[in-house]
Amino acid sequence: MGITNVLCQALKQHSQDLLNAMHLVSTTKSLIQKLRDDGWEPLLASVISFCEQHEIDIPDMNACYTKGRGRYHRQDENLTIEHHFRIGIFTVAINFQLQELRSRFCELTTELVILSSGLNPKDAFRLFKIVHICNLVKKYYPQDFTEHEQELLESPLQHYELDVIKHPDFQNMNAISELCRGLKISGKSKIYFLIDRLIRLVLTFPVSISTTERAFSPMKLLKTRLRNRMEDKLLADNMIVYIEKEIAGNFTIEMIMDDFYSMKNRRQA
Repeated sequence: MGITNVLCQALKQHSQDLLNAMHLVSTTKSLIQKLRDDGWEPLLASVISFCEQHEIDIPDMNACYTKGRGRYHRQDENLTIEHHFRIGIFTVAINFQLQELRSRFCELTTELVILSSGLNPKDAFRLFKIVHICNLVKKYYPQDFTEHEQELLESPLQHYELDVIKHPDFQNMNAISELCRGLKISGKSKIYFLIDRLIRLVLTFPVSISTTERAFSPMKLLKTRLRNRMEDKLLADNMIVYIEKEIAGNFTIEMIMDDFYSMKNRRQA
């Protein structure tokens, strides 16, 4: 918890520095991995010291570990109490944390955020790098830009660096959304249309992530053990209604019944 606390506090901030947050993800993974590899002995020594200070009984760590309780317990001669605590509890708990971090912040997602931060106008475009933006397009948006556009992108970026980044109207912006709006108002979105397209694609990135995360939550509620034979189309239809419940709330049962009734009339005609 001490290792992950710094990352948690950074992610809770309303004004997030995504680049530094991704760096914290990397350092958190490294520190947790180091704890897994080298942290058992110091932890065990600390626990033993605590138990001795408070007169708490300490089990013999080299004794055989007993599985089960009551008359159903049995001893495993090849499994010691230390092995149970170290492998069965300590390592399992850390592996769960690492798996959670890797699933939520995979290497591709981390790289995507780092590369896209080059478009952020915060601090007078401090993170702007032409090579990062070109790599962002080639690696993550190849279907949105033709090969010819990818080859031409570097040239307008050089003009963009001397024009937009140095322009006084763009110096006090703090978000990519403000940059997108400023390019539109100034008319520069037509001149740097490739860059404007990339900015709009990057702006949809948080939406796509939140929609995906929202989809996994209702899936557990809709497709339960009793509904395990639910077909994909029915599951998808139910999930759309659940995820977009604010929109679905605008439709009453009477409106739906009337719609079905009108469909029936059209079929009879």
